[in-house]
Formats: sequence, structure tokens, C-alpha cells
Amino acid sequence: MFLLRYLVILAIPVLAYVGLRKLAIRYSLNQRQFNLLLILATVLIAIVILIVLGRIPVSFILAPVMVAITFLFRNVHLLIRLLPLWQMFKGKTRTAYGASGGADSSSINTRFLKMSLQHESGDMDGEVLEGKFKGSKLSTMSMDELLALAQECHRDSDSLQVLEAYLDRSHPLWRDSADSQQGAAGSQDSRAISETPLNRGTALEILGLQDNATQDEIVQAHRRLMQKMHPDRGGSDYLAKKINAARDYLLEHG
Repeated sequence: MFLLRYLVILAIPVLAYVGLRKLAIRYSLNQRQFNLLLILATVLIAIVILIVLGRIPVSFILAPVMVAITFLFRNVHLLIRLLPLWQMFKGKTRTAYGASGGADSSSINTRFLKMSLQHESGDMDGEVLEGKFKGSKLSTMSMDELLALAQECHRDSDSLQVLEAYLDRSHPLWRDSADSQQGAAGSQDSRAISETPLNRGTALEILGLQDNATQDEIVQAHRRLMQKMHPDRGGSDYLAKKINAARDYLLEHG
């Protein structure tokens, strides 16, 4: 019985870590989220082991859990009322800090555009790098200006398709605003133009990763982005293709 107890104690951390890794991959957690989850799990495992060893009573956990459950049941109506405030605060926080880059954002640079994508929200924005609207943010441009930019982007397939992806996501009815000539920005002819080949730096930027990214981080970043940018979820075929290509390149070239 004594030996069995210690075998269980040794197995708990191992099984917990394996479970956490699977959970991180399943829900596309970034490294920061995984580390926080690992710290929380470590604390809980330590408490469970102390209970198994008889160092602390079971009531040490049950008492605060029951208090928390009682509090939630008594104040569920208040929590429901506060939910919209929490969502509003979360949205403001994302607006204030989400564009800072790092592991929570990706970027795609083309001849005409420097586009950024926030992983958590799927929001896109970009800066014009060349032409009449150089220096402008897409989010500040009118529909007429965006359509004029699309005409300029006909000279570069990547720029045109990135702009179309932005318009499809931010202005779903943009094609209805263009006449037959302007609407050619979405024509199939543009797809025939050769696209810029990938390199390691570009692939890392697309997935929002650092140069020392592991295979697990590459897979997680790809899955997180595809959850937002898959064509069936409001993304585009072009962005999905770029995200897939970035993952394949990094996994193939190490």
C-alpha cells in the first residue's frame, strides 16, 4: 500500500504534463498561456499530493470550493449583468495593446502593403507602403480609396490578394460598391501572376513566431491562425494558403 501510494504520487505530475501538452495543442495555447496553466496545475498537484500523504486535510480544498460554488449560485444574476462590461473591457484592452506585435500577432509584407493580423480576435489592418496612398492605414481609408488602391495593387498579386482578404473580412459587401471595371480587382486574372516565394523570415512573420520556434509552437500557431482565417470562418483562400505554406516551410526546413 505504501509503495502504491508513492507510485501514484510519481505518476500524477507525468500524466498532468502530458495532459497539459495535449490541451495546449487542442486549444492552440501560446507559450505564455501554457506557462500560466502549468503553474496553476503545479500548485493543484502539490496540494493533491500533500492530501494523499496526509499532510493536509481534505477540507483544505473542499471548504474553499464549496464557498466559491455557494457564492456563484447566490450571485449568478450579478455575474450575468457584469458580463457585457467584461467583454467591453476586454475589447478595449485588445485595442490598446493588441497591435504591439509579438507572439499574438502576425504580419504579411508585400510590395504595397504591410498587413498585421491579431491572433486572438482575427482583426486585420495594414499600412500602405507604395503609391498614392503611401503611409495610410487601411482602417482609416474610405471605400472609394480602398477601391482605388485595389487598382494600384493589380501590379502585384500578393498585395492585391491581401487587400481583397482585408476587404472581404472588414467590408463584406465591398464588391457591390464597385462598378464592373473596379470590380475587376477580384477577377481571376490576378491569380495568374506569380507570387513571392517564401523564405524563413517571411514564414516566421506570417505565423507570428520567433526564430527559435519549436515544432510544437509552429503547429500551435498554424492551428490558432486557421481557426480565425479559414475560408469557412470569414477568412480567405489566399491567407489560408499562405498560413499553410508558412507552416510547411518551417517544418520542412527545421
